[in-house]
Amino acid sequence: MAAKDTLLIFLRGLFMGIADIIPGVSGGTIAFITGIYQRLILSLSELTIFSKLFLRGKWKLAWKKVDFSLFIPLGLGILLAMFLMSGIVTFLLDDYTGITFAFFFGLILASAIYIYTHIKKVTSEHFVLLILGVVVSYILTNLTASQIIPSLTSIFFGGMVAICAMLLPGISGAFILLLLNQYDYLLSAIHELNLLVIIVFGGGAIVGLLAFSKFLHYLLKKFKGLTFAFLIGIMLGSLRIPWEKMVNSSSHTLVLIFFGLVGFVLVLLLGVLFNKKNKRN
Repeated sequence: MAAKDTLLIFLRGLFMGIADIIPGVSGGTIAFITGIYQRLILSLSELTIFSKLFLRGKWKLAWKKVDFSLFIPLGLGILLAMFLMSGIVTFLLDDYTGITFAFFFGLILASAIYIYTHIKKVTSEHFVLLILGVVVSYILTNLTASQIIPSLTSIFFGGMVAICAMLLPGISGAFILLLLNQYDYLLSAIHELNLLVIIVFGGGAIVGLLAFSKFLHYLLKKFKGLTFAFLIGIMLGSLRIPWEKMVNSSSHTLVLIFFGLVGFVLVLLLGVLFNKKNKRN
């Protein structure tokens, strides 16, 4: 059973890694759909305690705070997926732009609907936050990427910001990197195994994790429904990007609808599959 659980966590990591390199789709969304989100956020929030104990020299006690059974298979899955898929995603975005973004559109829409079903009681406050999320997302999608050439300093900062977005269901870390003019640069770095860039980005991500994970855990514990409503708004607002890419592409409408449906159904199937696994455990 332990080996089976480890394999399932590794598979979740693969799906999260694929999502994390797609502009508009969040690895946090995939973690939520596959039923591992709460455990992940709780385990990440414990890293703050780990760092404090470690710095005090209480190493044995510190390591007990790390959920290795989660982080190792999940991390391996994420890293493997990002390495294997980085070149493929770049190719698809360049040569099959409309079809690829139609698939993304289906993924995002289905993810928003899935998260909505986990809000127990919808109130006017939820509706207001949803609209606010749409507005914020619309403003973000109107921003143009900075033309500054990525530097190691900006890559470190990008890692901090992107990891925070990747943890949230609905906010795409890849999209944030796109706005920061780092997306293509980092995809190439991952595909070519540019270790310096990867390490600097990873360092920023670790700092972002330690700074943000505990706050996110608090938000989801105290204001889960309201947080989800805002994130759903972010997701719906971000649909503007794939929609424009689809409209401006030369792909046939029926082809776009087909691949959009493929993405939509894939999310629902993931939810059903992993929900059944969670109920059995």
